[in-house]
Amino acid sequence: MRRNSLQVMIGHVPVGGGLQGSVSAPVVVQSMTNTDTADAKSTIQQVFELWQAGSEVVRITVNSPEAAAQVANIRAGLDALGCNVPLVGDFHYNGHKLLNAYPDCAQALAKYRINPGNVGKGSKRDEQFAAMIEAAIQYNKSVRIGVNWGSLDQAKMAQMMDDNGKSPSPMSSDELMREALIQSALESAQQAVDIGLQPNQIIISCKVSNVQDLVKVYRALAKRCDYPLHLGLTEAGMGSKGIVASTAALSLLLQEGIGDTIRVSLTPEPNESRTKEVVVAQEILQTMGIRSFTPLVTACPGCGRTTSTYFQELAMQIQSYLRNQMPVWRKSYPGVENMSVAVMGCVVNGPGESKLANIGISLPGTGEVPVAPVFVDGEKTVTLKGDNIAQEFQAIVEEYVQKNYAEGGKLRTNLTQKTIPISAVN
Repeated sequence: MRRNSLQVMIGHVPVGGGLQGSVSAPVVVQSMTNTDTADAKSTIQQVFELWQAGSEVVRITVNSPEAAAQVANIRAGLDALGCNVPLVGDFHYNGHKLLNAYPDCAQALAKYRINPGNVGKGSKRDEQFAAMIEAAIQYNKSVRIGVNWGSLDQAKMAQMMDDNGKSPSPMSSDELMREALIQSALESAQQAVDIGLQPNQIIISCKVSNVQDLVKVYRALAKRCDYPLHLGLTEAGMGSKGIVASTAALSLLLQEGIGDTIRVSLTPEPNESRTKEVVVAQEILQTMGIRSFTPLVTACPGCGRTTSTYFQELAMQIQSYLRNQMPVWRKSYPGVENMSVAVMGCVVNGPGESKLANIGISLPGTGEVPVAPVFVDGEKTVTLKGDNIAQEFQAIVEEYVQKNYAEGGKLRTNLTQKTIPISAVN
């Protein structure tokens, strides 16, 4: 059962609340910067770009006094730009010191991410963990208990291995690793509650880089706790590998109603925009019919009937145009994210797909008459010809948006759930 993820973003989550698939509990898209947080200007710019792309929560690294000293400035800079996206501070090793030494940082963050494996060793572990939880209580912040298989608490793992070796029915090494992740998260969450943090201010994640392990871990977590769960395949990789692996893992869990927030942890290619991970996360949710973020384009893959690349170029141009318009459209045209557009390449499936979309165009394939019929809400309205088909079709899309999605206008909703606007997150 999904919790109220609008509140997951900023904490204070009613444990066990919300209904799967309801508007009150949308699955929230998160992302993380890769800038040096001590460089406030670069971090503000990247957070703003991630927010404009649709990230509803952004995590930033807080790893040094220099970084902690800039967090309040980053928050103020974003506010000055009208960007109210919640910031999550990612702490490892020295978070207890930084939160104590930089109260402005502790106050400016919406949430603290604590990794139980990197809080401290031996007798210092509990003391340093408690210091971070006490800061969260003092400043009324939520906490994500974020366990990662690459940084498990080694003392706990060693003890579990010893106990497992003595068991009459020992677990396999993979089973032991998964159980260690789950126990680390749940025990840390209980420890936070015992210190005084409210259960509805705790979010849990247990990240691994193997799809099947991730699915098994989260299925078990969902059965064993009521805390909201943050999904993500850690170290997913680059390019198609990272996208496919993340999609496979997250889609299986989301289909089962597991997961309240998600992040797609892609390794960017050199000079690639960090916003790609936001786009992929949105498209996972949208193609599954869970949420809508931007109008998506249906386009055929092409075949021997479509030796020209014209329809491919138009499909790419229209998809880019739609996504680029969303920061403006989101404010003025509620529901436009549900609009469907088809850009098809020949007469075989072109007219049929175009009729099923809100707006569709069937371009001529190789050897076909060089005309392109346009369909609006299932009805043929015009046939485009000549060298300006792309510009004319884009104008038709713009006119349709203004006519059908303006306040008080007709609202076609193809998916059951609307995007919660960024302005609602305060």
